[in-house]
Parts: sequence; structure tokens; C-alpha cells
Amino acid sequence: MRKIDLESWPRRKHFEVYRQFDFPHFNLTFPVTVTNFRKWVRARGNSLSLATTYLLARVANETPPFRLRIRGEEVIEHEIVHPSFTVLLENELFSFCTVEYRADYDAFIAASKRRIQEVRAHPTLEDEPGQDDLLFMTSLPWFHFTSIMHPIHMHPVDSVPRIAWGRIDAEADRFEMPLSVQVHHALMDGLHVGRYAERAQQLFNNPQDLLKA
Repeated sequence: MRKIDLESWPRRKHFEVYRQFDFPHFNLTFPVTVTNFRKWVRARGNSLSLATTYLLARVANETPPFRLRIRGEEVIEHEIVHPSFTVLLENELFSFCTVEYRADYDAFIAASKRRIQEVRAHPTLEDEPGQDDLLFMTSLPWFHFTSIMHPIHMHPVDSVPRIAWGRIDAEADRFEMPLSVQVHHALMDGLHVGRYAERAQQLFNNPQDLLKA
């Protein structure tokens, strides 16, 4: 983790403007093509949800603005951020499930399976107090959505990105999935979300690259 020098940070003025907004988050929802990804994951016998979690967490870790967080009057950059996703329980409620991000695809999938078993046995809606090296993620496989808004804390400021995806639907000769990214505007703009979307689509198109370091 490193502290950003606000005096020399090129984004300082944008940071100062948007951090004063009553609701400084923005959300972009867009379709991604997952034809190759879906086939590849199924051939490996993996969970589509966990494979998607890995891919989207990997792209976030590759995209520096997604590792920035606001802490009081400071901005810090984490070296690694970890997915914290929802797990459906038998009573139709859910539990939070945080998994340490691993660059190794197979290691991440295995660790996630173990962690899911743990939280199903001991559900929780708690995170470590003050922990912000997270990505809040959720899967909504029951429907195809075109927009979404996540609950956030305003005081103290919550700058953790929210990432959600919905049902995979057949569109002509391909499969598409809605992907939503909600972020704090003081830390990034649509350009950065666009780069995130572009990189995610590259990996959805070429899922074999997920096995490369």
C-alpha cells in the first residue's frame, strides 16, 4: 500500500470536486460477449460464477484506479484488492464471502470453493472493520438487467468498487451477459471504466489467457 501525494497527483482537482458531491458514485452497465468464456469454463468443469469472479477481480487488479481508496483526507493505492462476493444460502438469504485474490486461476477457484463451504456453515454479513482492499461483487443469474444501483455508506466515505453481472442470454450466434461497474467519481472517470470493460472483454474472448501469469 502506498499513499498518493495529492500535491503532485494529476487528478487532484477532480478529486477535490467530486468528493464534495452528496452522491459521488457513478454506475455503467454494458453487455459483454461470453461465448468463448462460457464454453471454456464448462469444458474445465468450473463454476461460471467463480470463473467470472476471478476474471473481473484480475482485471481490477490490473487497472490501477480500481485499487485506489479514499481514507479521510488521503488517497491510498493498494497493491492487491480482493473479491468479496455474495453466496446464496438455503433460506434464500445470502452471506458475504471474501476470498484472498490469487493470480493463479486454479488456486483461486480452489480457495473460493473452500471459503464458500465455510461461509455456508457460518454465514456472515460482516467485513473486517476499516478494511477497504476489497471489490464488492455479486452475481444475479436470474435475470438480464440494463441498470443497477448498489447501497453504499456516505459517512465515512465508501470508495470500494461494486461489480455485478447478470444472466447469460443467447443473442443470435453468441452469448451475452450484462456487466455493471459502480465506482467513486473522485477516483476515476468513464475512461477508466472503459479500459476495464475493454480488458475484461479481451479475457472473455480469450479465456485461455486466464491461465497465464
